[in-house]
Amino acid sequence: MTIVEERRVDAHQHFWRYQPERDAWIANDMAAIRRDFLPDDLEGVLADAGLHASVAVQADQSLDETRFLLGLAGEHHFVNGVVGWVDLLAPDLESTLETISEDPLLVGIRHVAQAEDDDWLAREDVAAGIQRLARFGLTYDILVYHRQLPAALTLVDRLPSQPFVVDHLAKPPIRAAALEPWATNMRELSRRPNVWCKLSGMVTEADWRSWTPADLNPYVDVVLEAFGPERLMFGSDWPVCLLAADYSEVVDAVEEVATTLTPAERADIFGGTARRFYGLST
Repeated sequence: MTIVEERRVDAHQHFWRYQPERDAWIANDMAAIRRDFLPDDLEGVLADAGLHASVAVQADQSLDETRFLLGLAGEHHFVNGVVGWVDLLAPDLESTLETISEDPLLVGIRHVAQAEDDDWLAREDVAAGIQRLARFGLTYDILVYHRQLPAALTLVDRLPSQPFVVDHLAKPPIRAAALEPWATNMRELSRRPNVWCKLSGMVTEADWRSWTPADLNPYVDVVLEAFGPERLMFGSDWPVCLLAADYSEVVDAVEEVATTLTPAERADIFGGTARRFYGLST
């Protein structure tokens, strides 16, 4: 029986019009990405790497950016979904969600929790805000450093019905070649069936100038065993990935690991999981 590979999806990329004051997180050593990155910049490299669709994820914490991304997605057919931002602690959260969720291309919400106190996701008021997403069918992307995984565990245990995905494998210490306690915490997270994980953001956690796929493999092996291909999805983290690799190198690094998998498992990682998790139409 021949398995026909479905359309392949990049489940994590960004767009922005660079503004130095707003985008102060793009530091001096990140000059390669201190410019505009828009759909016309991505479409060609996406196609050249054999991918067909993408999910645009917020980088700036503003409703203006959420609307900006939704506008781009509406104009460019390959952008199949948007993970936007809302103020989860705002008193008018419900009405804001009602308004922005009218656009069917909004598939999820993310907050840059890595920039907050390490226990931010464990707060009851944060969980209460995220709990409101369920009414609108929205997922939640967990963006944390590995040291913040205990707080993420507290959050997902409070909301066992909310679909979560961990961005960038929770930024493990690849540069230091250390696995623990990251691996133990990720295995614990994987025991919650409402939690998925993105194979994304790894090259910028490694040494930008000298990384090899072999540096990434131990971390991919942990999440592959813990979550299985059915809860893992490829994401490029373009254009941030350009600090350490070009787009095709990021794809090739994950494809190299996936060569040991079945065609159906590879299809999950490169599209099937993202389609199920985000409810994409592609």
